[in-house]
Amino acid sequence: MVGGGAPASAVGTEAVRQHPGWRLEMDGSDAVIRLTGDWIARETGVRDMAVVRQIVTASAGASRVRFDAADLGRWDSALIAFVQAMREALRTAMQAERPGALDEDGLPQAARRLLILAGEVDVSPSTEARRLPLSFPARVGTPAISAWRSAVAVASLIGQMVLRAGAAVTGRLQSRTGEILQLMSETGGRALGIVAIVNALVGGILAFVGAVQLRRFGTQIYVADLVGIATAREMAAIMTAVVMAGRTGGAFAAQIATMQGNEEIDALKALGIPVHDYLVLPRVLALVAMMPLLYAYACAVGLLGGFVVSLTTLDLTAAAYFRETQAAVTYTHLLIGVTKSVAFGIVVALAGCHIGLRAGRSSAEVGRAATSAVVAGIIGIIALDAVFAVCTDVLGI
Repeated sequence: MVGGGAPASAVGTEAVRQHPGWRLEMDGSDAVIRLTGDWIARETGVRDMAVVRQIVTASAGASRVRFDAADLGRWDSALIAFVQAMREALRTAMQAERPGALDEDGLPQAARRLLILAGEVDVSPSTEARRLPLSFPARVGTPAISAWRSAVAVASLIGQMVLRAGAAVTGRLQSRTGEILQLMSETGGRALGIVAIVNALVGGILAFVGAVQLRRFGTQIYVADLVGIATAREMAAIMTAVVMAGRTGGAFAAQIATMQGNEEIDALKALGIPVHDYLVLPRVLALVAMMPLLYAYACAVGLLGGFVVSLTTLDLTAAAYFRETQAAVTYTHLLIGVTKSVAFGIVVALAGCHIGLRAGRSSAEVGRAATSAVVAGIIGIIALDAVFAVCTDVLGI
């Protein structure tokens, strides 16, 4: 943006371009820099640092350096860059015991305002170099405060979900039903392939490891018990949740982080649309609704994988294997697995949404948010499964 008045040599409606110039004159103990011509970066470029050093050297004996912009024509960032370079050069000269204060009152008022803004964001390298290292309490306290704030934010998000659950049940949720159905399709139907592959392989691995060990004691039939109980009680829920953390939790975080960077979330707040109702709760509901179905599907595929490996590596009949599996797997095991799958779905969805909402506004933050959501989701799944293990052991189930 060009400011200032037009040159005095303007003819008609078109101004004659004047090359930018300066003259250094002494006025008593003051050094006066008289600016002339048009200081336009696009047309004349920015003054070289050699010019700035020349002015500082010539004004070494002056107590003050001031500007005279009476003959200044048009100007833009070229003038601001020149004055900012003068600031830095005089600051260096003052450190070398050659004082010379810079008086900017002679510049146009608009230029002085821009220079004030430039000074607010200016960080001197010497200041950064002199920054003292943090003390031990600061090094310990800063991460602790950050962790506490994160815990408070997570608790607040969980509280919002609990408070809005009633609205979701009664149909007063401020979100579109079509969006929830689309999220259910993305988190459920499109994940069947990867869920099947992972759980079939896990079931086959359990059967193979069990067959190698149990064959030594002649108790190969108990491979069905091992595969059935481990799949229904633990592995189907855990492996499905881990897959969803990598596939869906990271996607949730990336989507919301992208909206954060595009200022779409700010627009929702400005319009009075609750962010939790519009973004978070639909994703939590969609994943919670689909996780039990995915768990049942994973159980079936995992048992099938163990069945195929058992028949190919052990001297067992299909009828005997199915009878043993039916006797070993009870409704209690299935109920524990379903409960885990729902809890894991909540953890994955909340981790993705929470990290996405706290992401920065740059494109790099999208990748960081997705990675952090996957890591947080997997850690949360393992930690929550440990809590389930302790609770079921205490209850004797």
